[in-house]
Amino acid sequence: MKNLRIIGYGKDKGNKIIRFDNNIRHRMDDTQSHYTMSVNAVEKALLSAECAIDDMDLIVYASAVGYQPIPCSAALILDKLEPSGPIPCMDINTTCTSFITALDTISYMVHEGRYNRVLILSAETASLGINPEQKESYELFSDGAAAVIVEKDESAESGVMFGVWKTWTQGVHDTEIRGGLSSLHPRHYTEENKNEYLFDMNGPKVLRLVAKKIPEFVEQLEKESGMSLGDIDLIIPHQASRALPLIMEKLGIKEGKYMNHVEDYGNMIAASIPYMLCLALEEKRIKKGNTILLFGTAAGMTISGLIMRI
Repeated sequence: MKNLRIIGYGKDKGNKIIRFDNNIRHRMDDTQSHYTMSVNAVEKALLSAECAIDDMDLIVYASAVGYQPIPCSAALILDKLEPSGPIPCMDINTTCTSFITALDTISYMVHEGRYNRVLILSAETASLGINPEQKESYELFSDGAAAVIVEKDESAESGVMFGVWKTWTQGVHDTEIRGGLSSLHPRHYTEENKNEYLFDMNGPKVLRLVAKKIPEFVEQLEKESGMSLGDIDLIIPHQASRALPLIMEKLGIKEGKYMNHVEDYGNMIAASIPYMLCLALEEKRIKKGNTILLFGTAAGMTISGLIMRI
């Protein structure tokens, strides 16, 4: 086990509430931005941890979409927080599972003593890039941010017990934003090709691939970790779609054993998993000594899982 513990957390979401049938979506209003949600989440996490930004040894921005191409978004958000001195910054992007990847990666650094206290922030403004012509995705996404602060656990009672992620390239072009960087530079933008610069997803194809690959992924996770899903106190999945209960049922996971708030919050992309983690901690659905599984799918097509003792 790579010893670390959560000492603080905070979250924020879009103020504008939009309803699609029984589903609520949270999107930014005119007073909000990517930055304001990020800063609010971080400030709440720092308050929760009783820390200041200068107490952080590393800042990690773990999201699908950044603020701008250069510099890294972690540096830009650090600038907004006005530290008194330099703090290392880096971005990690595996789209929707970026938080899992970040937590797994930095757990090695914390365990080995490279850093003692790390802030991980995931923030997404999906409303800026969704295509109104694609009803499924247009009605699915919300804007949100979540920040989690971890530090080395000297008692060796808490930490990351196992982490794994896999990418199957059969799905690499099923969830995309093609325009905006070097593949399709902004200078090529026209009214005729504007959809190339918006989110594009083949939902049914993605769901079929996920349904096919998840059982073998979970089988590997259980085998390599030495733990079964029955050993987990709470599963915190990416709120990927309304099909979440079907996927959980396919894995033999009963309702109540996992966080399911797709109707209430929708899909916040990379912020989805840490937002649900914050919510679970806030609602005291998990407590010290519990074992949780952070679990999700992402563009690529990637599946990620991380087992952690709280």
